[in-house]
Amino acid sequence: MAVLPADVAFDVSVPLVIVGAGACGLTAALAAHEQGAGVLVLERDSVPRGSTAMSSGMIPAAGTRFQAEHGVEDSPELFARDIMAKNHDAADQAVVAAVTAASGATVEWLADRWRVPLSLVTGFLYPGHSVMRMHAPPSRTGAELIGALSRAVEEAGVDMVTEARVTDLFAGPDGRIEGLAYGRPDGTVERVGCDRLVLACNGYGGNPEMVRRFIPEMAGARYHGHAGNVGDAVTWGEALGAQLADMGAYQGHGSLAEPHAILITWALMMEGGIQVNAEGRRFSNEHLGYSEQAAAVIAQPGAVAWNVYDARLHALGRDFDDYREAEAAGAVRSGATVAELAAATGLPAEALAASLEQAARGVAGETDPFGRDFTGKPGLQAPYYAVKVTGALFHTQGGLAVDPDGRVLRADGRRMPNLYAGGGAARGLSGSAGFGYLSGNGLLSAAVLGRICGTVASRP
Repeated sequence: MAVLPADVAFDVSVPLVIVGAGACGLTAALAAHEQGAGVLVLERDSVPRGSTAMSSGMIPAAGTRFQAEHGVEDSPELFARDIMAKNHDAADQAVVAAVTAASGATVEWLADRWRVPLSLVTGFLYPGHSVMRMHAPPSRTGAELIGALSRAVEEAGVDMVTEARVTDLFAGPDGRIEGLAYGRPDGTVERVGCDRLVLACNGYGGNPEMVRRFIPEMAGARYHGHAGNVGDAVTWGEALGAQLADMGAYQGHGSLAEPHAILITWALMMEGGIQVNAEGRRFSNEHLGYSEQAAAVIAQPGAVAWNVYDARLHALGRDFDDYREAEAAGAVRSGATVAELAAATGLPAEALAASLEQAARGVAGETDPFGRDFTGKPGLQAPYYAVKVTGALFHTQGGLAVDPDGRVLRADGRRMPNLYAGGGAARGLSGSAGFGYLSGNGLLSAAVLGRICGTVASRP
């Protein structure tokens, strides 16, 4: 991976090249195509998937007609306040404002123009959101989302080359990208010239060395993201003199079924479930957020915890394909009584009963020692259910600093001549640490900033 002088001959030239075919790259491609630009998408895998396919496929957006249909009142300003409150005002406020302002129109554009099957997720709130604003496909999976985006790109006739690993960028003395080189499985290398370049190749979660460098607290965590996220954008950006920002930010998750590696929806916690460690004891406020809960779970004995909930929440979980997959794999345990659940999980019965009683007292209004507000949700009732989980790193949130148009910034704050970045390649919306991740920030940056990049990069 290198940035090389641009004194080479290119095999072909196109106006706009997009590196990466996850949600960011495909959305950027659709936006650019709509503007009439000639676009080439380069994807290292044989089929576009990326981290998007491993997500729950939820894009938060404010002021959509889907919200209006359910009587949900929202605004970009409220959405931006929620994001900034979660990251303690550490994110780039101008970028947050631009993304939240464009979020509603982007979701409706994907649904109406490109037939991506998005609808409002109702019935519960994710941590940090003031109102229901998650939009997702029916299965609540990223696999369905990336499949719909891939279909849209194919039907639009956008040129895409898969199994194309971009290795080098070619730049002039002023940092202008003149083209790139990519390798094919048969060992051939092709060089493509371009007028503008969008980096949509996600972050560095699959690069252990970078994880140790930037987020050492997650160096030993399970990585549950795409193996191709090895920090190419960071490497190229540093070589070009681009500004890196918020490199300590990431999305973790404290609810990955162990050892099945299947995501268990955090809705179970938000609607009344609890987490206990291997000793049967609660250890945190489960409502702070699933990202920071990753480190909390990893800190427990054996780096595991148990999600504990009841039949009402078991039924809620079944609304999610991932949960049904986990159930089919045998990850979900149950018991008609606390003693039976303890036997099914191996948890100490007395401690488990005490934890459930603690939650019941919280529902009744007693102050929780971890600061969680249990009121407003029904108490847990037998029969009980449980899933053994661990904490994991899903994707990184730090990256190349960009302006509200998605243009990459130099270390001194000036714009790079023709380089854009979105999704995991760009500085995210989560501030500087894991606690700043608001549910959906990853796909928000991917889809909305991807559309912004594609639109702006298409202009003459």
